[in-house]
This record gives sequence, structure tokens and C-alpha cells, in this order.
Amino acid sequence: MTAGFGLKARDSFPSQLEAALKESALDSRVINAGVSGDTTAGGLARVDWVMQVQPDLVILELGANDGLRGLDPAETKRNLDSIIRRILEKGAVVVLTGMRAPPNLGQDYGARFNNIFPALAKAHKLPFYPFFLDRVVAEPGLNQSDGIHPNAKGVAIIVSGILPLVKRALENVK
Repeated sequence: MTAGFGLKARDSFPSQLEAALKESALDSRVINAGVSGDTTAGGLARVDWVMQVQPDLVILELGANDGLRGLDPAETKRNLDSIIRRILEKGAVVVLTGMRAPPNLGQDYGARFNNIFPALAKAHKLPFYPFFLDRVVAEPGLNQSDGIHPNAKGVAIIVSGILPLVKRALENVK
């Protein structure tokens, strides 16, 4: 979602978030480290490389593709926990965003998957945005033709929702 799949660079989440932060008098640079189609395993494999840029804050938005592929929620949780630990060890603030399992995978899978994000946020005492696609999911006018990835208008809604949390988290950056 953060990689900007199907969008012009200026319409992606990182670009729109950076513009919104600047409008709020927070001169921040937002780096897009998202990879379309990435799973938490891919994110774990890349985290040390991503942290070489020494970010002050990381918005961790991973897991949607794990859910779409029906991967084991326990593995998703282990991967995210490892990613969070590595980011925190490098001294960056982490904002965790949640995702929800597709309903076609059943109630048991959905409950196990959906619990990953709030449990990790609580365990690590992280700023938490419960559902990255809040107010956008299943809204045809806010998504691309695939019905999964937000369009520029959908991204703008996501940015408006998460912006207050990101601004508060930036206050904790040393």
C-alpha cells in the first residue's frame, strides 16, 4: 500500500504524507521503503538495509499480503516482532499500522490475523493506527480498478486519518 502501486509518485502515500507534514509546518522527508507485493518475510529480509538511511521514525505497514496469501498468522507476527525489534534497536520511533484479514479466509484465521497488530503495539508500547485502509476499503471511488489498492483520493483519506498520530510520534523523535 505504501509503495504506491498503480499511482504516480506524487500520489503515493509517502509523497502525500510528506506534503501534509510540510503543510503542518513539520519539515520532514518521507522515504518510500515499501515494495509492492511484499510480505512480512520480505520486510524482515530488508529491514537492516532500510535502516541504513537512519530514519528517525518508521511507519510499519506490512502484513496485507500475508493475509491475502493466507500465510500463518504466527509467522506474520514473528516477522513483524523481529522487524520492530530491529528498528527500535537502531533508535527509531515506530508507528505500527494494522491490517485486517480478508473475510473469505474464515473467522478463526481472521481473529488470529487481526489480533497480531494490536498485540504487537501493546507489547512494544507503539503508537498504533488500527487499520491502514480505514474509510477506504471497499469504497469503489477510493480504490483502483483492482478493488484492493487505494487511488490518489483514497490515499488522501488515509493520510488525513494517520496524520495526527504521525505528528504526535514525531514529537518523540530525539
